[in-house]
Order: sequence, then C-alpha cells, then structure tokens
Amino acid sequence: MKEHKRARKIARLADPYCVRKGKKFRLEDVDPAGTSGVKSEAHALKLLEQSTEIVRDRQEKLYAQDSWALLLIFQGMDAAGKDGVIKHVMSGVNPQGCDVRSFKTPSHEDLDHDYLWRTHKVAPERGRIGIFNRSYYEEVLILRVHPDLVKAERLPDPLGSEGIWDDRYEDIKAHERYLTRNGVVIRKFFLHVSKAEQKRRFLARLDDPTKNWKFSISDIAERKFWPDYQHAYEAMVRHTATKYAPWYVVPADHKWYTHLIVAAAIVDTLDELDLTFPEADKSKRKELAKIRAALLASPD
Repeated sequence: MKEHKRARKIARLADPYCVRKGKKFRLEDVDPAGTSGVKSEAHALKLLEQSTEIVRDRQEKLYAQDSWALLLIFQGMDAAGKDGVIKHVMSGVNPQGCDVRSFKTPSHEDLDHDYLWRTHKVAPERGRIGIFNRSYYEEVLILRVHPDLVKAERLPDPLGSEGIWDDRYEDIKAHERYLTRNGVVIRKFFLHVSKAEQKRRFLARLDDPTKNWKFSISDIAERKFWPDYQHAYEAMVRHTATKYAPWYVVPADHKWYTHLIVAAAIVDTLDELDLTFPEADKSKRKELAKIRAALLASPD
C-alpha cells in the first residue's frame, strides 16, 4: 500500500503535461524551463531514483505476464535530450524486456515501402517495452518543414497533394488505434527545449571532445527553421493527441526535470495496467511439486 501511494504521488507530476485532446493545444503554454511541483534538482533526483525502482518492478511483471506491450515514442529538436532520457529513465531495466530503436534518414528499402513499414515491423512484442528514438512522426515534422523530401518517397502524383499532412495525421491515429487494440500501450513524449538552451548545449558539445561526435553542421542549418519546426510540433500534438495514445509535452531545458516527468508518466502508465506475476495453475503446481521432490531426493 505504501509503495502504491508513492507511485501515485510520483505519477501525478506528469499530469499537467499530458495532452489527450489536442484541438486547443498551444505550444506557447508550455514553458521549456518549467519545473513545477519539484523543490530542487536534488529533490528531483531522489524522486527519479524511486521512479526507476518502480519501473524496474513493473517491467519485470510486464515481461512475466506476457500480455501487454508498451511503446514509448520520443520526439524533439536536436539536443533536446532524447538519448539522456532513455539512458537515465530506463537504467536498470532488464535488457531482455526492452528494445531501443533509432530512426535516421530512410534507406532505399524503407522508401520502397509505406512510411509506417520500418517502424511497424519492430513494434514491441507482448511483455516488452519498445522505445522509438524518433519515429514515423518525422513524416509530419522534418518533411513538413522540408516538403521537397516527400519527392524521395515517389508517391503517385494524386497522393502528394497539399492534403498530405491531414491524411498522415489520420493514418497515424488509425495505426496507433490498431496497435492499442492489439495490446500495445502507446505513450508519446515531445521534449520541448528552448532555442537558447539548444544553443548552450551545442556549444557544450563543441567544447567537450568526448561529445564532438554528436555534432553535425546540419544541426546548425536546421536552427534557421526553428519557427517552422515549432509550428509542425504544435500541429502534430493538436492532430494526433488521443485518449489511447496521448502526448506528454515535457519541459526540456532542465534535464533532471525532464527525466523525472518522463519517468512519472511511465510509472503512471504501467500502474494503469495492474500488472501481476502469473499464478501457477493446477498442472503447473503439480509439475513444481515433482521438481521439488526430485531436488530433495538428489544427493548434494
């Protein structure tokens, strides 16, 4: 009972950032530097430690029960902290029950299929947590900011019209509804970082030789399109936030706060599933009794 109350207290931290009905969503209403509900970084780290313990416990039950699957989708501008969130929030989770997938520029094979193909084929199995570092949402983000990229998909002329974005929002919602109806629970996270904080992180990467590999000149080029990306993210949330696959628009200027809010949302989601270890049926109990008897009868 004590652990359940602790989990509920942590889970509530994510509530203000959950968008289930996106029609009236405005990105400007979410402060990228916000830290509401947390006293300090030290306080957040303590709560994060508790959260990761709960996630580890629930993930073990999810794996043993082998019924539900959980898909976590992370989107955000470069340097928003997607890699760090995955590393810190999922620390200690059994690797057997967790898969992380990163989606970069589509390959030639990817482009020969529909845009959902490469993600759908690696959707998580029952009992597992699947993590998408970027996803099919790039189709309504980077392609919307750079519509010339749509040409690489070689769609028949009538299908590449101006209504393509509304069509894709509709298709994505239908795809997520399909997955949900098949036991895949979906939670989506947009890590909302400010332009000033992104600049600071880029400079830090340049100053740290161990992080130089993360940097590309294209990252700077994309900053020129910042307003276009903000519009695309807002439209994404407005059109694809649903009760069955909500968006969490998480302040990302303070990494310690971002990690905590994402962990809180995962705790809340796993607790909603009421996970338990499977109980042995009559035949299984008989089998276990025979195993016990054989062990007791065997020499040390």
